[in-house]
Amino acid sequence: MDNDIAITPELIAAHGLKPEEYERARGLIDRDPTFTELGIFSAMWNEHCSYKSSKKWLRTLPTKGERVIMGPGENAGVVDIGDGLCVVFKMESHNHPSFIEPYQGAATGVGGILRDVFTMGARPIAAMNALRFGEPDHPRTRHLVAGVVSGVGGYGNSFGVPTVGGEVNFHARYNGNCLVNAFAAGLARTDAIFTSQAKGVGLPVVYLGAKTGRDGVGGATMASAEFDETIEEKRPTVQVGDPFTEKCLLEACLELMQTGAVIAIQDMGAAGLTCSAVEMGAKGDLGIELDLNTVPVRETSMTPYEMMLSESQERMLMVLSPDKRDVAEAIFVKWGLDFAIVGKTTDDRRFRILFDGKEVANLPIKELGDEAPEYDRPWVEPKLRAEVPAGSLREPSDFGQTLLSLLGSPDLCSRRWVIEQYDTLIQGNTLQRPGGDAGVVRVDEHPTKALAFSSDVTPRYCEADPYRGGAQAVAECWRNLTAVGAEPLASTDNLNFGNPEKPDLMGVFVKAIEGIGAACEALGFPIVSGNVSLYNETYGQPILPTPTIGGVGLIEDRTKTASIGAMEDGDILFLVGGDGTHLGASIYLREIEGREDGTPPFVDFIAERRNGDFVRGLISGGTVKACHDLSDGGLAIALAEMCMASARGASVDAGRGSGHALLFGEDQARYIVAVKPDAAERIEREAGAADVPLRRLGVVGGRRLVIENRLDLDVRDMTVAHESWFPNFMSGEIVQPAAA
Repeated sequence: MDNDIAITPELIAAHGLKPEEYERARGLIDRDPTFTELGIFSAMWNEHCSYKSSKKWLRTLPTKGERVIMGPGENAGVVDIGDGLCVVFKMESHNHPSFIEPYQGAATGVGGILRDVFTMGARPIAAMNALRFGEPDHPRTRHLVAGVVSGVGGYGNSFGVPTVGGEVNFHARYNGNCLVNAFAAGLARTDAIFTSQAKGVGLPVVYLGAKTGRDGVGGATMASAEFDETIEEKRPTVQVGDPFTEKCLLEACLELMQTGAVIAIQDMGAAGLTCSAVEMGAKGDLGIELDLNTVPVRETSMTPYEMMLSESQERMLMVLSPDKRDVAEAIFVKWGLDFAIVGKTTDDRRFRILFDGKEVANLPIKELGDEAPEYDRPWVEPKLRAEVPAGSLREPSDFGQTLLSLLGSPDLCSRRWVIEQYDTLIQGNTLQRPGGDAGVVRVDEHPTKALAFSSDVTPRYCEADPYRGGAQAVAECWRNLTAVGAEPLASTDNLNFGNPEKPDLMGVFVKAIEGIGAACEALGFPIVSGNVSLYNETYGQPILPTPTIGGVGLIEDRTKTASIGAMEDGDILFLVGGDGTHLGASIYLREIEGREDGTPPFVDFIAERRNGDFVRGLISGGTVKACHDLSDGGLAIALAEMCMASARGASVDAGRGSGHALLFGEDQARYIVAVKPDAAERIEREAGAADVPLRRLGVVGGRRLVIENRLDLDVRDMTVAHESWFPNFMSGEIVQPAAA
């Protein structure tokens, strides 16, 4: 029996609890916890569930806005898009499970984020994923890429949601700890949002979905620890997903929500039955009593500890209106899912668990949910690097070969190999597929609206200057939405960092949060949901700081959008924003010079908003159909990507100054737009009136990209360089770009 197990210091440590945290738990209940209670404290007070190291700083982020219906604190954020409709979205990590077992780790990450969205009454309409892997020649990287991409596609494709965007990056700092950040968005009516706050005393608590097994036991605790040589022993803590069951669960839940039966609902994610029950009760200021003998299980002789900590997938917990029981049960039976009353709400604010007629846990529910330990971790200001002036770097002898090398490098090459494993068109509403600045999806319930989605962060910037890196992640996400013509509405974050108990790494986290908050405030881009993933370290080696920002934008008239591939012969190309000057922490510096030093570019919030609003106005006014923001690789990469996407060449004047900075500088707040010749003078006048820097670059035409006095390349050669690296790498041939 679970409760006969002696609680030793070794057992406490194995559950991820510090001695002082264990003493705090003892103080709350005035006795030693049972083994089941120890597991519950471990699950609720670990970093993954409690945010104990980050709560202090998360509170500083802007979370409110005109369109925000619901900010952080629920399963997902909710933002108004008008006409009685809202978008529900969130991003969450599944890093540790994906490194241990890449297919199931990634698959269940997708499943979990989809449940977060439809738990609130929204039908998922779009998914994205942001993936970071180790260096390509590391022996584990190809295996992880294959497994993770297959897992993302296997679950999302089977469930039936289009993958419309994302990122894939490689760096040695992810060798021992890949990142899998999953995003989902859904549509709902603003008057039909469901929350997890329990209400009413003596009401039935109902278990919905798939049966409980032993997969994932201890998963949340595992996700709150560094990796070491025991990693293979943690494989049983990775959940196993079934997308077809989840699809049934989606349909059953949405059908159930139409009946008035649902008082509160919560998906069973991290820490499974424990976390879902505690959160529902604590938010409602109520207690919860569970009888584990009524829980549907798929394995024999499961103990209370295993049932409470299992992270088996495709499960929900609900507080049910008693008079709707028969209607609710009939829906779940119809969909072939379990429906079981497993407990009730109480008025004593206790979390009581019964098994075989005995009480195996009796804990104060508010303290478990709302009053987990909270730390103000010591931190130190990050040491910033010296600037690398462009003038201190030699110019390449062959700009054309340099551009080809960058186009064929792991971080800039085409992601076609990845994208083609995802269903990007299912549901029939995808207007722009992955590969551009943002994915765009038609709002099927509205005659004109569309939604845009983007995910962005530049980890090398965050390593060099966490404040600028955090700000730039927000600014780039905002720019990518703007570049397709969307009004950026709100964002979600996935904050991936190392060990917060190390003051230098905690300082990186703090400054990144400050940069994110400043940018969100300045750009009117509030954070409405998110996730923190800490302890991303192996043998003490932390990942690059990676605060991923996922954003949602609204397009009121979906006939007026822009894309990177819409250039036509004769179009005039303009650069919105200044010329390139900044090579510090750039992809050029890393790939061509073999250096990772320097400071990232400055993010001017005023310029970002001014230039972005100008570009968005051109798109919504129908003047601009082709647009691309400038980011990694600067002007030359943006021009090359537009040429390849449209299968057209261009003749361009890069400007006067250092060629490598003009072509590859990563200065912010910049876009390339293409306009018809008869509109060119008008937008020059409008830019002047708006004080927006604007320079005529050249004209679209032919089959070659010609940058005056710098390079002359056939678009087909650029395409071959761009498309080759990923399939060659995945087939076993690692192709490293040659430095120019």
